[in-house]
Order: sequence, then structure tokens, then C-alpha cells
Amino acid sequence: MPTIHAEDPHQEIRDAVRALCADFPDAYFRTLDEQRGYPEAFVDALTKAGWLAALIPADYGGSGLGLVEASIIMEEINRSGGNSGACHGQMYNMGTLLRHGSAEQKQRYLPKIASGELRLQSMAVTEPTTGSDTTKLKTRAVRKGDRYVVSGQKVWISRIQHSDLMILLARTTPADEVKKRSEGLSIFLVDVREALGKGMDIRPIPNMVNHETNEVFFEELEIPAENLIGEEGKGFRYILDGLNAERTLIAAECIGDGYWFVDRATRYANERIVFDRPIGRNQGVQFPIAESHIELKAADLMRFRAAELFDARQPCGAEANMAKYLAAKASWEAANACLQTHGGFGFATEYDVERKFRETRLYQVAPISSNLILSYVAEHVLGLPKSY
Repeated sequence: MPTIHAEDPHQEIRDAVRALCADFPDAYFRTLDEQRGYPEAFVDALTKAGWLAALIPADYGGSGLGLVEASIIMEEINRSGGNSGACHGQMYNMGTLLRHGSAEQKQRYLPKIASGELRLQSMAVTEPTTGSDTTKLKTRAVRKGDRYVVSGQKVWISRIQHSDLMILLARTTPADEVKKRSEGLSIFLVDVREALGKGMDIRPIPNMVNHETNEVFFEELEIPAENLIGEEGKGFRYILDGLNAERTLIAAECIGDGYWFVDRATRYANERIVFDRPIGRNQGVQFPIAESHIELKAADLMRFRAAELFDARQPCGAEANMAKYLAAKASWEAANACLQTHGGFGFATEYDVERKFRETRLYQVAPISSNLILSYVAEHVLGLPKSY
């Protein structure tokens, strides 16, 4: 029987992103991690090469690609040893503006985002007292003439200090005045440069990963009414589009991390000699690495399924959630296998394993915890009673 060779239709994208990432080796990200710095040069290079404008239509200066291609870009960044968390917000936030923004809004912002003149890296949804219970958020936006006045608080807001624009979800109709809790929420595009110190303040949150994140406080912040995206009160439905894209992209990043761990573990297991033999000859070392590879391949298939459905504008909530669950689980198990393979050297910063180990652990919790994904599948896919 002849051997079948499956060609990757996206190999050119992979090769190009890998070539760019080669200019930013492990030492670059290792130094940034030590300094708690932001990869400005790396993000600028991605922008200039057009990768962060992948989802923007060509008419607005972008590449006009789909979520499939965007996910490959994110995967390759992580597989090369980088961290897409520094810039992935521009990918999934773009969908909210593209799918629900007005023609005037898209014409005003998209060309500047594509060129790098503006960054749309941040999204403000989560609140300290509501967490994942989004429909109970307390941040209010009250219409006053040609403006909305916003008051409230958001938490775990990433990259806002490196972003010009931010997507904001706020309640425009009190919860006790709507039939369904998901109604009465609206999305706004906030100009961070104009808002800072004029009703919006930022407080950084130190954390275990070099992932710049913050609390954001709003006190009578005025936003032009023209910055409302879509219809007032329909924001929750709009934000779900962005969340499905986010979960699919995060899945791709986890897959990239997982392959990085498997590659590093395999290389070290072949090179490390103990008791006069490579440790990779031992099944106790082989099996966890092989199992991780198998699970990553399975997660990879679900990632593509979710992305293809999203690009076809088909319902993809279940697939996006399952892709994120499988990929986050696989990458975390690969991280543990890689660290265990390296033994004590896995804890040394020069090997980069401990850095990537910390980075990939985040995705068991964010942007949605694995337990909530299980609850979603139980209720919405299997028809079991709502558990919360």
C-alpha cells in the first residue's frame, strides 16, 4: 500500500511566521520575562509584516484571511517559543468590530489598525464580583444626549497599557427591566488615550505570568454615542462571537505550546545520557511524551473544526469550547511531561521550560475555566439540567 503524504495547505503561512519568529529567539522572551516587559519590537514586527491584520478585509488594508489562518499564526508564535498573549487580542476583538460595527466605524478604524497606527488589543468584560457570570455585570452606561456616561469596574483587562482602543461591555438597561438577563447589554469602542485620567483609571495586577493585566475603574467616563457598536442592548449576542473566536485562538496557542513542549522533551530525551544510555530509551520517559503528541493531534482537529465553522458563520459555540478544553488540557500535560523529562534542568530559566510551563498553565483558568466548559457541554450539548 502506498504511503499517503498529507500536504499542509497553510505551510506558506507557517514558514513565514516561523521565519519572523526566528529573529526573536528564546533569549528575547526570557529577558522580557525577567524584566516583566512587553515585546514591543516583536509586536511591531508582526504588525509590519501584516500578520496582526490577518482578519481585516483587503479593502481596509488587511489580508482578508479567516480564523483558520489567524489561528495558525497564533499557533506558530507559541510553537516558536513566544507568547501570543501579548497580541492575540487584536485578532479576536477584530471580529466584534468587523461583524457588528457600522460602515463608518470600520472605515474610520480598520485601515489604521491594519497599518499599525492604532492598536485594538484590549477587551473589558469581566468584573471582580461577577467573574464568568457576565449577564450580572454591574458596569453601567447611561445615555445622556450624544454621549454615554459609564461607571463601574473591570478586572483582568489585558494589554490596555499597550492599546489605543478597547472593546467595553456595559449594561445600558437595568437587569430588572429586561425579560432576559442577556438583554440590555451593549458594546462600546473606547479610545483609551482620550479616556485615561478623564473618568478611566488603570491599576496593574502583578501575576505569575508576564502577561500585562489590570483592573480598570470607570467614574462618569463619557463615550460618544457614535462609539456604540451595533444596536443598544444586543451586546451580549455580539460578544459571544468574539468569545468563540477567542477560545478557538487560545486553543491554537495551546497547541503551539504543546508542540513546543513535545519538541523540547523529545530533543532532550534523545540527548541526555544517564546510565550510559539516552533517557528517551526508557518507556517511562517515552510514554508521557507520546501521549501528549497524540492528544495534541486530537485537539488540533477540533481547533480546525471550530475555526472553519466560525469562518462559515455557522454556530460554533460547542466546538470552540471543546477545542479550548482539549488544547488547554493537552498543552498542560505536555508541559508536565517536558518538565519531568528535563528533571532539575527544567527549573532552570536558561532552558525556557519553566517560563512556558507558567504561561500555558493560565489556559486551564482563562479565558474560561475548564469546569465551565464541562458545564456548557453538559447543558447545551447533552441536554442535562443547568448546574449553576
